Amino acid sequence: MRLSHEDVRGKGQTVLGLIDPIEFGPTLLHEHLICDIRPPSHRDGDQYGRNIELWDHWQINYGEVQAPGNWQLDNVDVAIEEVNLMLAEGGSTIVDLTCGGINPKPSALKAVAESTGAHIVMGCGHYVDEYQQPDNRQRSVDSFAAEIIGQVFEGAWGSDIRSGIIGEIGCQSPWTDLEKTVMEAAVIAMAETGASLNIHPGRHPDQPQEIVDFLSARHVDLTRVIISHVDRTIFDQYRLFRLADSGVVIELDHFGMENSFYEFDLGVDMPNDAVKLRIIRSLLDRGHVGQVAVSQDICTRARLRRFGGHGYGHIFRNIRPYMLRRNFSEAEIDEILIATPRRLLTFV
Repeated sequence: MRLSHEDVRGKGQTVLGLIDPIEFGPTLLHEHLICDIRPPSHRDGDQYGRNIELWDHWQINYGEVQAPGNWQLDNVDVAIEEVNLMLAEGGSTIVDLTCGGINPKPSALKAVAESTGAHIVMGCGHYVDEYQQPDNRQRSVDSFAAEIIGQVFEGAWGSDIRSGIIGEIGCQSPWTDLEKTVMEAAVIAMAETGASLNIHPGRHPDQPQEIVDFLSARHVDLTRVIISHVDRTIFDQYRLFRLADSGVVIELDHFGMENSFYEFDLGVDMPNDAVKLRIIRSLLDRGHVGQVAVSQDICTRARLRRFGGHGYGHIFRNIRPYMLRRNFSEAEIDEILIATPRRLLTFV
């Protein structure tokens, strides 16, 4: 059955169907439960292998080894185990933003939700240029828009399981024509469905603003736009505050990555969790309440509890108490973990 905008307006949509948004409790707005983020050039011949050993954990985090299988989350039983740990630690909802190009598996997400009772919201759309299918280069904006709208109203990736948010829409710097085409389509889909939009920006510090300017020129409601990965992209207050002044939601989603090494840009010193909280404090003190989101963007095995990592519950187990010790109020924490995600997961 195809839904309509009127069917979803004022509701949230998980992989198990429509719900009252009040049911969304403490939420992780940017995670991956099942995905394959190996670069396409490394998938042929199984160059990353299938195994990962616990004693590789430190070396993985510092880029000393490419542990076999680290880039693949493909075990439903492990996902169930990890989500149950997250629930026990105070979480309620996970937004899985595994989109086209990184192996989305709607049926696997549904199995995890049914087994655990967690609210799981699935994203849609396409990841960065490198990961897209070659025939996508011949497609039109309208073709992509129809696909994304169908993923929300009918079902995604050959299933009848529907998405509840658009994204993460992949961009890079320089921004490619294909990525701009997909973004144009996402803008159309936002208007047609009432869903929010999550964006994976390129790694240049000016690229988030480039995207926001692109969306603003198309009269997008920027309060419904989430700019992901700000904590690995922007390192100065001028760019940070300019981006926040646009009205978008600033997402710091690398919590749990406590080491400075960032393999995708060796010129970047990754901020640890304490620094991330100082960034959030600066945004709240400037008046950007309701514009901050947090998550962990788990997409490798080394970050799961099973393999020695922090797991999906880290924000609830460790960061929430740390925020209280750092004089964040209960109201501020609830805004970040509950109210802002609930607003963004509610169709308008």
